[in-house]
Amino acid sequence: MNDVQRRAVVVTGAGTGIGRATARGFSVGGAQVLAVGRRSGPLTETATGHPLITPLAVDVTAADAPRRVVDAALDQYGRLDVLVNNAGIAGAGPLADFDETHAHAQLATNLLAPARLAHAALDALTASRGVIVNVTTAIGQRGWPGSSMYAAGKSALDSLTRSWAVELAPRGVRVVAVAPGAIDTPIGDHQGLTPEQRAALRRWQVDHTPLGRIGHPEDVAWAIRQLCDPAAGFVTGVVLPVDGGAVIG
Repeated sequence: MNDVQRRAVVVTGAGTGIGRATARGFSVGGAQVLAVGRRSGPLTETATGHPLITPLAVDVTAADAPRRVVDAALDQYGRLDVLVNNAGIAGAGPLADFDETHAHAQLATNLLAPARLAHAALDALTASRGVIVNVTTAIGQRGWPGSSMYAAGKSALDSLTRSWAVELAPRGVRVVAVAPGAIDTPIGDHQGLTPEQRAALRRWQVDHTPLGRIGHPEDVAWAIRQLCDPAAGFVTGVVLPVDGGAVIG
């Protein structure tokens, strides 16, 4: 595939975890990737050894972020074929400890930012008959105490996936989602848990995952790439769990 034909992919939250694995996976497959994240250091690490990855440090919740991201992709590659809405923040705590400021921050990153970015990218994705991938969570498909606000925002993103799939089908744009379970990423490192609490949470997650292990970012990245493959051209509106069976266990 020559440079004119290369697919152009935007991955948000690409500095670590699932975003990093996804950006690198697309790059190894020959795609040009704009790796978006808040911090330039981790993005540089993501791109190291992967010349088809271009880092872009931007906070996806910023007012000008959608236009900056889309303009950067079009300036760099002349097209946009895949948008992976992966950036997210998690929060823990029961309803009794509800924190409105933190709730707003979660919804701004996990729900509103994907909607704003998809809106900004719509014309470019229509031109390429592209794909939107929303990274949600298996938590949203069942009751998980202590993560209700996180689950609620991600469940809403599941709903947007299905609605957008129907709405954008006449444009030739497919919309899909992956719903990870317990994955070995840094997303939970900022929840204020002690090392002992984090270890206990991991044990609980393994106990509630039928395959008996924590997932790897590459497990989710593989699913994202498969859903974006041209061979998946008749697949839209699906929310695919990548959770070791946690939803059905």
